[in-house]
Amino acid sequence: MKITDITVEVTSEPKAHAVRDAIQLLDRNGHTRVRIDTDEGVSGESTTYFGRVESSPAILGKLIEDQFAPVIVGEDPTLIRGIRQQLQTLTDYQGTAGLSSYGISAIDQALWDLLGKSLGVPVWKLLGAQRTAIPSYAMVGWLELDVAGLERVSAQAMEQGFRGVKMKVGGGPLTADVQRIKAVRNVIGPDAPLMVDANQAFGYAEALRRGRVYEELDCRWFEEPLPAGDTEGHVRLAEKLDIPIATGENRYGQAAFRDLIARGGVGVVQPDLRRAGGVTDCLEIGLLAAGFGVPYASHGGGAHIHVLAALPNTIYVESGLLNGNVELVDGCYPLPEGPGLSSWNG
Repeated sequence: MKITDITVEVTSEPKAHAVRDAIQLLDRNGHTRVRIDTDEGVSGESTTYFGRVESSPAILGKLIEDQFAPVIVGEDPTLIRGIRQQLQTLTDYQGTAGLSSYGISAIDQALWDLLGKSLGVPVWKLLGAQRTAIPSYAMVGWLELDVAGLERVSAQAMEQGFRGVKMKVGGGPLTADVQRIKAVRNVIGPDAPLMVDANQAFGYAEALRRGRVYEELDCRWFEEPLPAGDTEGHVRLAEKLDIPIATGENRYGQAAFRDLIARGGVGVVQPDLRRAGGVTDCLEIGLLAAGFGVPYASHGGGAHIHVLAALPNTIYVESGLLNGNVELVDGCYPLPEGPGLSSWNG
């Protein structure tokens, strides 16, 4: 089997409801869709969310069409790690981290989808699944919501059967965080997991100050307290706090996780499928973390659920509110049975 063609389709439109975290307003839906065709009639597809800037999906699509496609047309699509190496070598001069990683991830996911479809099985079965359902929490606590809105969506998440909720912090003074956390806790009850996410908003001193308060409020983890690349700061912070530090969504490729994990700077590792490099790199990052006894929780859901099914250290898949196409079972997402990277969309 050989790759014969790669096609790209892009869309970009305003969100019906813009959401805000501590550092940015997310007001657009952008997507880059990739299709890989073969001489045996089997195709694989991927869809990469690439929001915020209107032109971003088209720029990513241009990179894939002009740089990546000419290199891998004619290759055997089942040699997924070999193709990854080709693309990493190709992009080394311009920088593999960043936009290039988004492109490599898009190709990687489409290849896994193609492989699963060629064999008629979901990708989680190819990865050596350990479970058939993934515990899930709802990321619903955006900062544009007032306290009443925050209480309303948190209650809805619990009604839909999620194990717990995550909320944004750092958009205002610590007193505002405390008020909002207490409001959510009152809604979800004393035992449900409540995670807080600062989206890289703090320096070390402020992260330490707020982290001690989040500990007292019984938050399950403190996500992205510092700029993503500050490994030393994460190590120092983890030494001072009892609350686990969760991070990883803004790190690119497996190599960016090695020192962070080995030095104890992360308590919950959270790769992003797009930035980390796709199914292949996320699986390898997860296994690296498992070797150090560090739990793994995805940033986002979708196709990531196939990786989560295979890892021994999986604790959660992240989701938004359910839209009616799937029901949770005991707080867990059931795995999709369709071939390739079919997924439920929360």
